[in-house]
Amino acid sequence: MVTRHNSHQKVERGDFFCRVRDAFRVFARRSSEVLGTAWAFIGAIVIIAVWALTGPAFHFSDTWQLIINTGTTIVTFLMVFLIQNTQNRDAKAVHLKLDELIRALQGARNHLVDLEKLSDEELKGLEEQFTRLREQAQETDARVSHLHRSEKV
Repeated sequence: MVTRHNSHQKVERGDFFCRVRDAFRVFARRSSEVLGTAWAFIGAIVIIAVWALTGPAFHFSDTWQLIINTGTTIVTFLMVFLIQNTQNRDAKAVHLKLDELIRALQGARNHLVDLEKLSDEELKGLEEQFTRLREQAQETDARVSHLHRSEKV
């Protein structure tokens, strides 16, 4: 009976974390859609303008300055997490789409799927391979172009 109780608790805990993660995902996506607009930027400018205009009324006191410093620090701190969550999801979606294209194309190197999981040294080696391929393609194009020019003469 203890095992059943523990596994039930794990399911509830896992379900709770799943709901929290999903709620944060939805919140982050909607926040990025709203806060990434021109209206949000204009709203921020209005807040700063109101703060600046109230300066003389508060004699530009330390408290007056602290209000904007604290507010911007808190907003920046929270926005980092929202932006990072949105970028992580977008990057993962792009990687999965590219992986599917690589997998679907005949002749494509399927071992290029999940490149983001390779070490820096492995990525550097692949980058050098692609640099050599690009240079070879440029040399081939130059030779073909030269042949076409000499045929026209």
